[in-house]
Amino acid sequence: MSANPSMNKRRAAYAALELVQRDTIVGVGTGSTVNYFIEALRESRIRLRGAVSSSSASSERLRAGGIELVELNTLDMLDLYVDGADEATRSRMLVKGGGGALTREKIVAAAAHRFVCIVDDEKIVAQLGAFPLPIEVVPMARSLVTRALERFGGHARWREGFVTDNGNHILDVQGLSIPDPVALESELNQIAGVVTVGLFARRPADALVIGSDAGVEWVR
Repeated sequence: MSANPSMNKRRAAYAALELVQRDTIVGVGTGSTVNYFIEALRESRIRLRGAVSSSSASSERLRAGGIELVELNTLDMLDLYVDGADEATRSRMLVKGGGGALTREKIVAAAAHRFVCIVDDEKIVAQLGAFPLPIEVVPMARSLVTRALERFGGHARWREGFVTDNGNHILDVQGLSIPDPVALESELNQIAGVVTVGLFARRPADALVIGSDAGVEWVR
């Protein structure tokens, strides 16, 4: 157990700043660790062309920091995307979506040449699955998807009162065994009504930046 998880998140976020080049557009994810990255961008005064944001919350923070927002549809390719995770393995596969932005996060990750995940060491696991797997669903399909998930051994709980930036609902699925994240991601994405799954395995991170009490570790 880390003595100071918040400091370790900050260590990882500030370490990732070395990948940000001047006069580029950077993709920015969502969550508490990413908030430190936005802080680092603001303090660094690196001249950027702008940022692509994965959520309304991050967009507000970026604007407050004087960083211009860029629409992803105007770009052919995004050089760098920096985001956090709820769980990560050392093979760079992730569970994301605790903040509910998983669909937009997955889109920005797919558009990026490099996807860098910043985490504190408490997020590193041997096998994904302890953290409830978020799944974004079309509202009318919520019960249908819940029943389908039972076939995988999962117990889905509706994140009641929460609506994604896309107008959809989130199911948080407990009890899943995930020895093969790539296969499970593909299977769950085939359920009618699923928008996307919080498994980032078919497109894993290109690098992990792990903050710990001992410092920062890079896993590439």
